[in-house]
Amino acid sequence: MRNFDYRELAGRSWDNEILGLVAQIHEYKGRQELYLKQKPAELDRLIEIAKVQSTEASNEIEGIRTTNTRLLQLVRDKTTPRNRDEEEIMGYRDVLNTIHENFEFIPITSNYILQLHRDLYQYSHKSIGGKFKNTQNYISATDAEGREFVLFTPLAPHETPPAIDAICGSYNRMIDTQELDALLLIPVFIHDFLCIHPFNDGNGRMSRLLTTLLLYRSGYVIGRYISLESKIAKNKNLYYDALEQCQKGWNENTEDPTPFIKYLLQTILAAYRDFEDRVAMVDEKLPAIETVRRAVYHKIGKFTKSEVMELCPTLSKASIENAIKQLVEQGLLVRHGTGRSTFYTRSDTQ
Repeated sequence: MRNFDYRELAGRSWDNEILGLVAQIHEYKGRQELYLKQKPAELDRLIEIAKVQSTEASNEIEGIRTTNTRLLQLVRDKTTPRNRDEEEIMGYRDVLNTIHENFEFIPITSNYILQLHRDLYQYSHKSIGGKFKNTQNYISATDAEGREFVLFTPLAPHETPPAIDAICGSYNRMIDTQELDALLLIPVFIHDFLCIHPFNDGNGRMSRLLTTLLLYRSGYVIGRYISLESKIAKNKNLYYDALEQCQKGWNENTEDPTPFIKYLLQTILAAYRDFEDRVAMVDEKLPAIETVRRAVYHKIGKFTKSEVMELCPTLSKASIENAIKQLVEQGLLVRHGTGRSTFYTRSDTQ
């Protein structure tokens, strides 16, 4: 039977890559705290962008989507949902906002996890919100010939409530005693959550919301300014590969959590690096065209207007559009495609 006792992790030896990632994140966290104490008003724009990206990306991973215009309206509470996908997008938005605004008052317990899941489905016709699964679920994959097969069998419904209680209790004990760095503990908790697969639906989205919550509660507020979900979505094959590697032997307590720990730490570190790049852009009071020029010259390959807006949070959409137009006219950028399929490349790649 599966055992959940994170004390054994405290005695483990971690390889140099993991220790190096943890040390770098600690360093970036310290620098971020200095930036935040200065409180430049422009950082509020990073928060708005991250909320939209997180809501879009986490739902997109699960095949839940809407148009860019509708997404912005839903995130900004300017409209009501028109279909099932938009109902679930609204629910994710609300839970993410709850975590952003109240993380220090959300303890890691079964009851609170159930309440967050309830709110995830508050706009939905489904009656599964806030309830643990009542049927056996499976994690499946599809082979090269299109045939579906079972990759992993999570815990049975009757095993689920005590298992969630166990991981919450063990996690809280380790955080209280500080026997293990939270950066090592959080990926293990999230992986166990996904292997338990406690809900009939919404497990992936809940795992990403819980990742943000656990990081915030341990002082790592990078997800407020840079979307972790967006980074996961861009590398979702690596995400699924890491999960699959760690599932081997999980039911027998013989799994190796290292691949998922490395994956999540690499994602967090990449977000901190992005944060510093964007703060640097915010700090320099440059003309719009120069801000955009510097931003795109950090890009390799093709990029879209939306990506430029993400890199230049202090500029309006109109300013960015005008700057891109001028850079194209000057021959510094090359425009490809039309309409929604438009993208750009630097001219020095030609």
